[in-house]
Amino acid sequence: MFGSITAIGMGLAVVGAGIGVGTIGGKALESIARQPEAIGDIRANMILMAALVEGAALIAILLCYLSNAQ
Repeated sequence: MFGSITAIGMGLAVVGAGIGVGTIGGKALESIARQPEAIGDIRANMILMAALVEGAALIAILLCYLSNAQ
Protein backbone atom coordinates (compact mmCIF):
# COMPACT_ATOMS: atom_id res chain seq x y z
CA MET A 1 0.00 0.00 0.00
CA PHE A 2 2.57 2.56 1.08
CA GLY A 3 5.01 1.54 -1.64
CA SER A 4 2.71 2.76 -4.38
CA ILE A 5 2.05 6.06 -2.59
CA THR A 6 5.79 6.54 -2.18
CA ALA A 7 6.35 5.86 -5.87
CA ILE A 8 3.71 8.43 -6.79
CA GLY A 9 5.35 11.01 -4.53
CA MET A 10 8.77 10.34 -5.99
CA GLY A 11 7.39 10.57 -9.52
CA LEU A 12 5.70 13.88 -8.78
CA ALA A 13 8.97 15.25 -7.41
CA VAL A 14 10.78 14.27 -10.62
CA VAL A 15 8.05 15.72 -12.85
CA GLY A 16 8.07 18.97 -10.86
CA ALA A 17 11.84 19.26 -11.19
CA GLY A 18 11.64 18.63 -14.92
CA ILE A 19 9.03 21.33 -15.37
CA GLY A 20 11.05 23.73 -13.22
CA VAL A 21 14.31 23.20 -15.08
CA GLY A 22 12.54 23.46 -18.43
CA THR A 23 10.96 26.75 -17.42
CA ILE A 24 14.31 28.09 -16.20
CA GLY A 25 15.99 27.13 -19.47
CA GLY A 26 13.24 28.63 -21.60
CA LYS A 27 13.20 31.91 -19.73
CA ALA A 28 17.00 32.10 -19.84
CA LEU A 29 16.96 31.68 -23.62
CA GLU A 30 14.35 34.43 -23.90
CA SER A 31 16.51 36.70 -21.77
CA ILE A 32 19.60 35.98 -23.83
CA ALA A 33 17.66 36.73 -27.02
CA ARG A 34 16.61 40.10 -25.60
CA GLN A 35 20.00 41.03 -24.13
CA PRO A 36 22.83 39.11 -25.81
CA GLU A 37 25.46 41.14 -23.97
CA ALA A 38 24.33 39.68 -20.62
CA ILE A 39 24.82 36.05 -21.63
CA GLY A 40 27.43 35.31 -18.96
CA ASP A 41 25.34 36.57 -16.05
CA ILE A 42 22.18 34.93 -17.32
CA ARG A 43 23.92 31.59 -17.85
CA ALA A 44 25.48 31.64 -14.38
CA ASN A 45 22.14 32.41 -12.73
CA MET A 46 20.40 29.76 -14.82
CA ILE A 47 22.85 27.07 -13.74
CA LEU A 48 22.56 28.11 -10.10
CA MET A 49 18.76 28.02 -10.14
CA ALA A 50 18.67 24.69 -11.97
CA ALA A 51 20.99 23.21 -9.33
CA LEU A 52 18.75 24.51 -6.55
CA VAL A 53 15.64 23.01 -8.18
CA GLU A 54 17.39 19.67 -8.65
CA GLY A 55 18.56 19.76 -5.03
CA ALA A 56 15.02 20.35 -3.79
CA ALA A 57 13.78 17.47 -5.95
CA LEU A 58 16.48 15.18 -4.61
CA ILE A 59 15.51 16.05 -1.03
CA ALA A 60 11.85 15.34 -1.85
CA ILE A 61 12.75 11.97 -3.37
CA LEU A 62 14.86 11.04 -0.35
CA LEU A 63 12.12 12.07 2.07
CA CYS A 64 9.59 9.96 0.16
CA TYR A 65 11.93 6.99 0.23
CA LEU A 66 12.79 7.37 3.91
CA SER A 67 9.15 7.81 4.94
CA ASN A 68 8.43 4.41 3.37
CA ALA A 69 11.42 2.77 5.10
CA GLN A 70 9.86 3.03 8.56
